[in-house]
Amino acid sequence: MALGVTATIVGGLAVAGATVYSANKQSDATNAAAGAQGAAAQAGIEEQRRQYDQMQKLLAPYVQAGTGALTGQQDLSGLNGPEAQQRAIDALQNSPQFEALAKQGENGILQNASATGGLRGGNVQGALANFRPAMLNDLINQRYSQYAGISAQGQNAAAGVGAGGQNTANQISNLYGQQGAAQAGAALGQGQQAQGYANAFSGIAGTLGGINWGGLFPSNSPAGGGGAGAGVGNPMY
Repeated sequence: MALGVTATIVGGLAVAGATVYSANKQSDATNAAAGAQGAAAQAGIEEQRRQYDQMQKLLAPYVQAGTGALTGQQDLSGLNGPEAQQRAIDALQNSPQFEALAKQGENGILQNASATGGLRGGNVQGALANFRPAMLNDLINQRYSQYAGISAQGQNAAAGVGAGGQNTANQISNLYGQQGAAQAGAALGQGQQAQGYANAFSGIAGTLGGINWGGLFPSNSPAGGGGAGAGVGNPMY
């Protein structure tokens, strides 16, 4: 009977050891998988941020140009006050572009009048007097349209940056969710490992509890509390 009890105990311990070993391996695998998933998610987060920063750098000149062009529109239209409007008009009137166009146009008027013999006529003088104001008005409208085109490009660039930022935020949020899932998986693995330990100890306790200890130590044995000669008849001797 002692051999049977020994076999039972050894078997119970073997099962418990296998349960603990399995729990440890499962926990290690879960932790490794969680670590790999978390690292991959972190790499994705860093790449998303790098791409967004790069996009911002590429679109920054267009955003800046659009902002400056919008200010030019506001100046020419008087939205920034009469002083700003006057400065914008004076800048156009004193620009090399205006002066070159004005001289070119006035020379054309004079050449045409000279060819037709009306150089000193009133029409020529009136044309010369009206030419520069009319050309300045045309140049103001032209410059305003140019500003409008540039500001529209800046607006589109800013919208692109905003859309890219929203997309990046969504992607990073998803990756953070993956990291959270990985951490939850690791915690679950640790819980399963603890459950494995508990099952192992419960198995040992069940094994030991199922042994007929009274049969091993009868009343006339030392373990059973008997007196002298208690060892006689004990199956373990």
